[in-house]
Amino acid sequence: MEDIRLLGRILGDVIREQEGHEAFELIERVRQLSVAYRLKNDASAGRVLDRVLKNLSADQAVSVIRAFSYFSHLANIAEDRHHVRRRQVHQAQGHLQEGSLALTFERLHDADVRAADVAAMLKGAYISPVLTAHPTEVQRKSILDAERAVAELVGQRDELRTEAEREDNEALLRARVTQLWQTRMLRYTKLTVADEIENALSYYQSTFLRQIPRVYRELEQQLKGHEVANFLRMGQWIGGDRDGNPNVTAPTLRMALSRQSEVALRFYLTEVHELGAELSVSAMLAGVTPELKALADGSPDRNPHREDEPYRRALIGMYARLAATLHALTGTEALRHAVPPQNAYETPGQFLADLRTIESSLAAHHAQALTAPRLKPLIRAVQVFGFHLATVDLRQSSDKHEEVVAELLATARVHADYSSLDEAAKRELLLGLLREARPLRVRGHRYSEHAESELAIFETAREMLSRYGREALRHYIISHTESVSDLLEVLLLQKETGLLTGPNLGVLGEAGTRTPLIVVPLFETIGDLRLAPTIMAEFYALPGITELVIASGGEQDVMLGYSDSNKDGGFFTSNWELYQAELELVAMFNPLRKAHGITLRLFHGRGGTVGRGGGPSYQAILAQPPGTVNGQIRLTEQGEVIGSKYAHPEIGRRNLETLVAATLEATLLHTGGKSAAPKAFLEAAARISDASFAAYRDLVYETDGFTDYFFSATPIREIAELNIGSRPASRKATRAIEDLRAIPWGFSWGQCRVALPGWCGFGSAIERFLAGDGSEGADGAGGRDTRLKLLQKMHKQWPFFRTLLSNLDMVLAKSDLRIAQRYVELVEDKRLGKRIFALVKAEWERTNEALSLITGEADRLAANPALARSIEHRFPYLDPLNHLQVELMRRYRARKDGDPDNERVQRGIHISINGVAAGLRNTG
Repeated sequence: MEDIRLLGRILGDVIREQEGHEAFELIERVRQLSVAYRLKNDASAGRVLDRVLKNLSADQAVSVIRAFSYFSHLANIAEDRHHVRRRQVHQAQGHLQEGSLALTFERLHDADVRAADVAAMLKGAYISPVLTAHPTEVQRKSILDAERAVAELVGQRDELRTEAEREDNEALLRARVTQLWQTRMLRYTKLTVADEIENALSYYQSTFLRQIPRVYRELEQQLKGHEVANFLRMGQWIGGDRDGNPNVTAPTLRMALSRQSEVALRFYLTEVHELGAELSVSAMLAGVTPELKALADGSPDRNPHREDEPYRRALIGMYARLAATLHALTGTEALRHAVPPQNAYETPGQFLADLRTIESSLAAHHAQALTAPRLKPLIRAVQVFGFHLATVDLRQSSDKHEEVVAELLATARVHADYSSLDEAAKRELLLGLLREARPLRVRGHRYSEHAESELAIFETAREMLSRYGREALRHYIISHTESVSDLLEVLLLQKETGLLTGPNLGVLGEAGTRTPLIVVPLFETIGDLRLAPTIMAEFYALPGITELVIASGGEQDVMLGYSDSNKDGGFFTSNWELYQAELELVAMFNPLRKAHGITLRLFHGRGGTVGRGGGPSYQAILAQPPGTVNGQIRLTEQGEVIGSKYAHPEIGRRNLETLVAATLEATLLHTGGKSAAPKAFLEAAARISDASFAAYRDLVYETDGFTDYFFSATPIREIAELNIGSRPASRKATRAIEDLRAIPWGFSWGQCRVALPGWCGFGSAIERFLAGDGSEGADGAGGRDTRLKLLQKMHKQWPFFRTLLSNLDMVLAKSDLRIAQRYVELVEDKRLGKRIFALVKAEWERTNEALSLITGEADRLAANPALARSIEHRFPYLDPLNHLQVELMRRYRARKDGDPDNERVQRGIHISINGVAAGLRNTG
């Protein structure tokens, strides 16, 4: 609270200075009225607040919105610092926190899991958070950079001892807050893919490049005497995700990988330069190994002042090689040169070998202590990040692949209308083509722009793999996978572009045929999830597929979509179908694993909101079905979640640590047997899912006027206009919810404080389950009590159900139907607005009551008092943003062309979207 008060006071001073006393007094009055209304339940204060906000001019409204939006941002910084401080206190007192590696290793020890077993598991493990760009990323990089500076200054205050130091620190904070106030919060132009790439790269520079080696160091300390393999790596969609984004092309992919390489190499150059300053060891005082002497003698550095300093000479030579590598791979120049760039490294392995030579020499001559501060972390960074920084995933929708294949086949006169074929005929044709050495493309023919663009991506991927290495591109994700032919089409396109290689031009079925890109199906809707095990079984039953996967590395990723499955079937059904699909996929792959060593890796397409699979990652991983993690997990990180998790280095390391800790526990402690859910739990979940699906579909898809209500009572229209993403909010130019992207769908409901995707359907489902619904026993009190006790038992004993309800608890706590009701005023058909809102409110109340019945907690977040306090303190500052958002949306939608206030009103709406997103934190 002290940090929040400090930052709030500084913000107030800056507003008074920048906007004048009158503006400050208005903002302060709004704050006091909001606090009285929210925390003291003062109805009269609420009425006055409403009147004040409705009478603001456009300029006044924007000023108030900016103030409360920036307060939300500053409150996040203060809260993050409090979390770090609290964790440090717990560590100093010897209290181990949930999700920490220390506690996980204590549990592993108690379960008699040996260090050798952990090291062996990590040798075959693969954990990868994958950063994605989505249209909820409302922060500008300029704002992010200024906020990082504020966070650093707030963190420094704990170390200050004198009043003068604290005054100097506060002056710097005042400067940064002034910078924030005078920096434009919104983009005036549409966010480009290049902007998204730069935003993502800033997290590598601030967090990942230094913090991931620290996570490895902690593991090395826990596993002394055992080598820790490189299992934790970063993934990236930005620059490779074409699904619905026409702005991602082959040049974009080339730019993304070039910029990633530049960030990695510049980091190495800086570290090598610093190592040169630190390793001032004289050969007259300490010996070196013959290998180090050879490395130093081979350096082009001939400065006589360093003649007796072999490590410095060696590092100057290495710097020159890195500088040449930077130029070769990115076309850019290093910032400093002791000698000219020369003799570029061909692979990261060559650079790593030189670093190992330095490490071995220091260790052999009583200087091992010099390796710990910088050299060892650098070695680990090179092992993890290579010259590519992060693995870029390629993604496109299955129907786009089909269009290209159809055009290739028609042009080559193989088949005039491929798309008209049934699934069996498509498979037969595609398999036949994959077994032939001849290409399909007709030389000299001009293909459509779409076909040329898609083929260029595959060709560029081949080029980029050659330039940046095997880890630069590993996964090719197929959105909307609905059939086996969707997978075969991508294999055929790889064959056409030289990615499928082998002794006979990559002919499927021939020994040695392989592909560098794992073909990854993405199952998104409820129907697709149910078909996933069947599709994969039929794919592997095809001749040559198993052999191809084995030759290509024996890995199979399957991506599961949380967002579209939720939009399709609701919160509970989505999670239940994902659970079922995972179990069935593991069962299907077990024979392949045992017979051929093929590894199944599940890739969880989670968003920030609970309605899109969000929530704490540690609990989410432990809630996975037993046997489905097995040391392998990829999961997307997106929207505001990236900033909240990784903008602060220490919090970033903590979040990375929890991913590793949860994967260790899920793999080595929750492997089946006692971890498996009882049959009664599974049967109950299936019944709840059926009822939840029916209730959700009834409200969202079958209630007359619901679509009109959604487009009127949420800021979806205004979000579509906001320059917060490089791709459109909808896949097609329709108002159908089916065509709307799941991200703006969830984002819109969060903005108006309904958060419908995070709870809808559950209340009705529990009501029906408790009533017996005509099955399994009488509907009397005894039957109901028995069923309620079963639900309570599920909550206590089943991680899947407990995590689901914990996330539900958070969503309900962050929703606010009093605020949501204000948005109903925006619905032109007043009768429709009242009717739909009444249905929404009734379902919310049923859900809230159901949660209290099962958990035994009448108040939300009773089990998470820290989050409850955070929300309690945030809401008075969020409420004005929502009230003003409604008022300005009303004005904007009623605008007349030429109204001078139009631009200011629109800007106010967009800033309010930013502020609400920052205040709620998990809106992405």
